[in-house]
Amino acid sequence: MLGVWLLLCAGAALGTDTGTGTGTAVLRRADDSGGRCTYSFTVASPVEAGCPDAGGVPELRAELAALASRLSRLESRERGAGGSGPRGGEARGSRDPQHAAPAARPEPSCGELLRAKARLEEEKGRLEREKAELGRQLESSAREIARLRAARCPPGEDAPGRDPLRAPGKAPRWDPQPLTYQELQSERTEVPASRLLEETAFGRPGSKDSGCGELVWVGEPVVFGRAESIAGKYGVWMKDPEPVPPFTRETTWRVDTVGTEVRQLFQYEAAEQLARGYPTKVHILPQPLESTGAVIYRGGLYFQPRRSRAVARYDLRGEAITAEKEIPGAGYHGQYPYAWGGYTDIDLAVDETGLWVIYSTEKARGAIVLSKLDPETLEIQRTWETNIRKRGVANSFVICGTLYTISSYSAPNATINFAYDTATSTSRTLSIPFENRFRYLSMVDYNPTEQQLFAWDSFNMVTYPIRLSRA
Repeated sequence: MLGVWLLLCAGAALGTDTGTGTGTAVLRRADDSGGRCTYSFTVASPVEAGCPDAGGVPELRAELAALASRLSRLESRERGAGGSGPRGGEARGSRDPQHAAPAARPEPSCGELLRAKARLEEEKGRLEREKAELGRQLESSAREIARLRAARCPPGEDAPGRDPLRAPGKAPRWDPQPLTYQELQSERTEVPASRLLEETAFGRPGSKDSGCGELVWVGEPVVFGRAESIAGKYGVWMKDPEPVPPFTRETTWRVDTVGTEVRQLFQYEAAEQLARGYPTKVHILPQPLESTGAVIYRGGLYFQPRRSRAVARYDLRGEAITAEKEIPGAGYHGQYPYAWGGYTDIDLAVDETGLWVIYSTEKARGAIVLSKLDPETLEIQRTWETNIRKRGVANSFVICGTLYTISSYSAPNATINFAYDTATSTSRTLSIPFENRFRYLSMVDYNPTEQQLFAWDSFNMVTYPIRLSRA
């Protein structure tokens, strides 16, 4: 722009007559053949009609040449600086569009840099959390392997020839010939073969070949599945220790018991299918059941109908209720529950000897009452009244005719704290460690075929390996 003003001043000096009159100066602006913007001045001479001697004004020519040179240097400097005026920017953009675009891009602001830094910090934190989670999973896998080894080989017992590892999602298969049976089979001079054919492995509880004994050890829980909805915070899952066709010992059953109308009984072909969450069939019970005291035994679901002191049998093949009987004087719907509540007044159990019902009455003043039931008619065959307060324990189960209770449903390091032996009608205190891994134990049942405890612990379906003393 300075060059333009110099040319204007020169034109004004040449085109103005300070003596006699004024001349006319004409300024023209146009692009030359190279695309550059040029300025041209035309000044009419006030006294000369022609220019016979063009070299007669050397001073003017020298001045114009100096101005042109200076103008050229200024334009070169302007181009080197990126242009300062709108026209210079236009000329630069028209000549070099590839360089004009980067010059127009603004530098990143401080705020953008801070935001980019915050995003990087967030990404770093996420990666660190993922690393920590992977470390925890690795540690959990190592503990799970150790638990599985302990489950297969409890302290004091050896299991040669067996795989010490079992996947957590796979239920252990029942060996129809337990170790004690195999030992008896080798002693053929003491046990006649006819008796082995006539009796089952658990046919005579308390005898030498029944597999019975006193509970002396409970292992760490092994998770088989997890309920995903709130209805599965409490529940029941089980297998039939004495199934009838078409069901097998691998058929697994589950009931989610949160709700007022609990009628769905889920059937799975095996525990692996339970872990995946896809049932083979869903049975709709004719009556809603109450709480977590149900069991599966000899092809039937035994449960307490809602808001009643009765026990009912639902036939799994016929899909109908085949028997129902009231338990005289039994508390129900919150009168004598376990310590965690949940309307657990009536609890059913199965062991090597058959079907049991655990409850309390007003006559017993809240102490646990244990009755043996006929599986077909649900008639009470015999009853024992214990001195163990039902509200004072978290849950209970029966093994070989002995009732065992758990001290707490939420303490991580609970114990098996009492045992009541129906053979002697006596009770005793125990202190067998029992782990509540998920801190809300709502169901525990013994499976005499698996010789394991099945439990429901805050959405999680778990099993506990056990060890019994041998007489």
